[in-house]
Amino acid sequence: MSPLRAQYIGLLTLRGYTQRTHESYVNAVAALGRHYGRSPHRLSDEEVRDYLLGLHGRGLSRSTINVAISALRLFYGVMLKRPVARIEECLPRPRKVTRRPRVYSREELRVLFVTGCRSLRDRAFLMTVYGAGLRLNEACHLQVEDVESSRGMLRVNQGKGNKDRYTVLSPWLLEVLRDYCGEFRPQGPWLFPAPRLEGRPMVDGSAQMIFCRALVRAGLPNRGGIHCLRHSFATHLLEDGVDVLTIKKLMGHASFATTAGYLHVSAEQAVRVRSPLDVMAPPPPVLSSPPPPLPPPPPSPPSASMADPR
Repeated sequence: MSPLRAQYIGLLTLRGYTQRTHESYVNAVAALGRHYGRSPHRLSDEEVRDYLLGLHGRGLSRSTINVAISALRLFYGVMLKRPVARIEECLPRPRKVTRRPRVYSREELRVLFVTGCRSLRDRAFLMTVYGAGLRLNEACHLQVEDVESSRGMLRVNQGKGNKDRYTVLSPWLLEVLRDYCGEFRPQGPWLFPAPRLEGRPMVDGSAQMIFCRALVRAGLPNRGGIHCLRHSFATHLLEDGVDVLTIKKLMGHASFATTAGYLHVSAEQAVRVRSPLDVMAPPPPVLSSPPPPLPPPPPSPPSASMADPR
């Protein structure tokens, strides 16, 4: 490991970034060096800016580009002490795009769990993601002791932002988890261990594959990956009348604005709202006299057997 990389990792450690952030930031800086074939600290501001333009040209998502920008800002602005104004000029952040999460209906989820999942393990995992509103990495790193059946709660250890929280534990989910543990008997601390990596939790790629295969079997469209189950959890709670503050705590959101975004998704909430135009609508016309009764239907012709005297 080069001294420059070791210094950068030390900075990330002192700032308390998670292991996944370590990997993302170090890889982003290393990719810049590989692009030019030189150490990143020897690159000029113009070269860094041209590299960022190249990322935009490759059609990468804004979130991926933002990770690279955050990593390079920390590397140049904090570690190498380059002037902040120059860093912000050569590493501008892309304009944020507001996207509303897409969700599945309850009936679609029932088909996903019952028809789409052939394995009890797959059903237990996907039901856990939806039933507790978990992020993918949170579900993969659940431990057996996190299922607090006596309290009817599920504990999430060190979720996003290194925060612990509790969320709901459905009695149906608890029953499925008991059946799953009785059949698969997961060894070690992990509730969903990796099948081929002893002592390791399920990897994100395997979890995504479980979800995609279940969608195909259930005949459902892909509306944004497995994270859509978490969006569906929050939306359905909102439709059931749960207040937004409670949903924020269950989801582990740092900002109330993130949770408030689900207000734009709930179909039930939109139906309950009355348009102000209805207040100005004229009353229905009152008839001066009742409408005339409908004429009686014509008599049916006699049948052949009754008309024939023979």
